Amino acid sequence: MTAMYGSAGASSHPVVNASKLWAGGVATALVAALLAIVGILVGRGLFGVEILAPKGAGVWGDADTGWYAVGAAMCALAATGVLHLLLLYTPKPLRFFGWVMTLATVVAMLAPFVTETGLGSRMFTAGLNFILGVAIGSLLAGTAHTAVQPTAPARPAPRPYR
Repeated sequence: MTAMYGSAGASSHPVVNASKLWAGGVATALVAALLAIVGILVGRGLFGVEILAPKGAGVWGDADTGWYAVGAAMCALAATGVLHLLLLYTPKPLRFFGWVMTLATVVAMLAPFVTETGLGSRMFTAGLNFILGVAIGSLLAGTAHTAVQPTAPARPAPRPYR
């Protein structure tokens, strides 16, 4: 009966190259941090939207800009950890990862709307969070494709000649 389903010791999960996955995760964190800074500069500098700072703080704002960039990087690293666990232990890990990233991005987009800032600031921050979520999700999904090495399918046991 074992021959029909593959050998009992064969793993059905692919092999994950953790160093490649985490290197991609660190690169994604760097991209997310820089994207957050660029988004804040565009919002404040081009559109005059108060993102994370009072109106008189200028284009660079205050320390919140740095913390927002660090937060984006930490979210990318946390997503890498979730992706690694999903790759190791779940069937269809990229499907689950897509759902996790979509729902996390929706939460990040809704979060600005519980603050007392102006509507323009809330809308721009929600849009920036959307772009960050899409960037993190797509970069990590691409990294997962290169970091996963499929296992060879188990060959059935040879049939005895009669």
